Amino acid sequence: MKRLNVALIGTGFMGKAHALAFNAVRQTFGDVPKVALHTLCDTPAAKAAQMADQFGFAHSSEDWRATVANPEIDIVSITTPNGMHREMAVAALKAGKHVWCEKPMALTLAEAEEMAGVANAAGKVTLLGYNYIRNPAIDHAVRLVAEGRIGRVVHFRGWVDEDYQADPDLHWTWRAKLKDAGLGTLGDLGCHLVSMMLRLMGPVESLVADTQIIHETRPLPEGGRARVENEDTATAILRFASGAQGSFSTSRSAWGRKNRLDWEVHGTKGMISFAQERMNELHLYVNEGDRAEQGFRTILTGPAHPPYGAFCPAAGHQIGFNDLKVIEAAQLLHAIAGGQPCWPGFAEGLEIERVIHGAAEAAQTGTRVSFVGR
Repeated sequence: MKRLNVALIGTGFMGKAHALAFNAVRQTFGDVPKVALHTLCDTPAAKAAQMADQFGFAHSSEDWRATVANPEIDIVSITTPNGMHREMAVAALKAGKHVWCEKPMALTLAEAEEMAGVANAAGKVTLLGYNYIRNPAIDHAVRLVAEGRIGRVVHFRGWVDEDYQADPDLHWTWRAKLKDAGLGTLGDLGCHLVSMMLRLMGPVESLVADTQIIHETRPLPEGGRARVENEDTATAILRFASGAQGSFSTSRSAWGRKNRLDWEVHGTKGMISFAQERMNELHLYVNEGDRAEQGFRTILTGPAHPPYGAFCPAAGHQIGFNDLKVIEAAQLLHAIAGGQPCWPGFAEGLEIERVIHGAAEAAQTGTRVSFVGR
């Protein structure tokens, strides 16, 4: 297969993560197509040039429209603020590019539906940046559930909390505005948990929910205060299509929590639990054997949990956040080469969006939201 030329839009934390992934993916996974870092796009032009040199891109640009229209480009990575995802992704797909876009997919459900429709018509590979689900520990948990290791799955509980909006004196930013950020903690944090939940539990049948804005206004740098328009916390109670039940809760104002993304899956024969802050561990309890010796088993990820072995030949030595981005890049490139489809592409990402926007709708209307027939 020919070398694939990559364009990256955005040079923040996630832009750097994408650049690192593209630089490392072929060295880590030798069977992926070769890539060339072609164009890095950001504003102003001087910043784009500086970061292109740092990240290893051959060219730089401050014009994203010209970048995605460039016939030399094969893959467009979008790591911009949320409000720019839809326009950039749609333009790239219509220009015949494969698209790797960071989460959340879009600001509104209507935008996500448009993106999924354009992706389907374009026939190009799409991938959303839910890198936490690329963790070998999560893949192993999905296998355990599918194999019936914990029996019939009956309940899910999940939490995802951070404290980046806990301080009431923190300045107002675009993250507090519906037009620029869309949903609050549901779109920024809760969607990660929902991506894991859907892989483990299958589709959601319906839910009820409540949300809260803890700090209703925030100070502006130039003085005065501005209103916070999206939620700081959200909690949902769910029914799954399988008949199982569950709940999830998320907060961006939880003091002391840095990246708490924890969940439990309960079955008729046992349970599995996971904590993102200890991402190389999985905990399994199975109700079998001598009751005096029963207890939780800590599973340390290693080469027995693919693709951990591509990074390290020894169990317990641990892989990290940016390694998950490399796995994500490999999945994208394998799919472009004709391998397994990406998950979540834009079609599957739309299902995640339906759940988080359904939670926001349920909280606003005070009613149960059903996803049957949607």
